[in-house]
Amino acid sequence: MEQFLKRLDHLGIAVRDLAAAMATYGDSLGLTEWEIIDMPERSMQVAVGRVGDTLLELITPTSPAAAFSKFLDERGEGIHHIAYEVDNLAAVLAQLEASGVRLIDRTPRPGIHNTSIAFIHPKALVGVLTELVEHAR
Repeated sequence: MEQFLKRLDHLGIAVRDLAAAMATYGDSLGLTEWEIIDMPERSMQVAVGRVGDTLLELITPTSPAAAFSKFLDERGEGIHHIAYEVDNLAAVLAQLEASGVRLIDRTPRPGIHNTSIAFIHPKALVGVLTELVEHAR
């Protein structure tokens, strides 16, 4: 299979307290500039920080029924997913599906910052939930 990953786009980190997590990253690593994005349709709030060309997403659930609530209850705070940028997400997903890679999303869906996203099941990639991101051109 041809290599289609362009770069590391972002890391998603599940946190219980967004303000406390932002303060920790500020106090410990000097990361103090954050964009706060409310996503009521997904029952979560995201703080986005920039480290060079890579984003750091601190993600907290806003409802006990949110997927991130279940993740935090089962695993605690920590890395939730890793995301890579790709050029043509729909074509990449078709190629992965044809190759038998287990996908969570078979078609792209909207992401933050006018992106399209899709997830690969963690069982397909040694336990790592992997997000693919296509930026609008």
